[in-house]
Amino acid sequence: MAENGIEESSLADSSMEVEEIGAQEGKFLTFPLADSLYGIEISQVLEVVIHSDKTRITKVPHMPLYTKGVINLRGKIIPIIDLRSRFLLSEGESSDRTCFVVVNIHGVITGLVVDTVSGVVTIAQRDIDPAPKLDISIQNQFIAGMGKTQEAVYILLNIDELLEQGEIEELEGSVNS
Repeated sequence: MAENGIEESSLADSSMEVEEIGAQEGKFLTFPLADSLYGIEISQVLEVVIHSDKTRITKVPHMPLYTKGVINLRGKIIPIIDLRSRFLLSEGESSDRTCFVVVNIHGVITGLVVDTVSGVVTIAQRDIDPAPKLDISIQNQFIAGMGKTQEAVYILLNIDELLEQGEIEELEGSVNS
């Protein structure tokens, strides 16, 4: 067990690798948050880690409210962002289906807390509309577009715009301290 109380045994049991990138254009990892469905381009997803006792979040003082803390992922410290909090949504309960979607945000490997992962859907470029023009006070720069399938409409996220430069530097500080 590490100093911070996180077991350092292999997390492979609670982690599933995302399939080989190759020809992944138009494929999105999808997940629900509150009452909406979201998607992240599969090429931006490094892996999905199922929340468990082995991935306990360690709180870090003086971090933004949407930053839950850090986890030890196979010996690497990964900051964790709660997407519900980041998007100003109602707080959700953690369950055995809660996952961390691990992505690279401008060089910082980061876990995004999501309620669960629904799967991978293919959305043709012609079925992706621009993000809606919302009130200027609402942050929607991280919405890449709205993806339509026969079953649902997905809010497609632009991971590179999820955080501003100062926020990225704060995250880097939390893992490099």
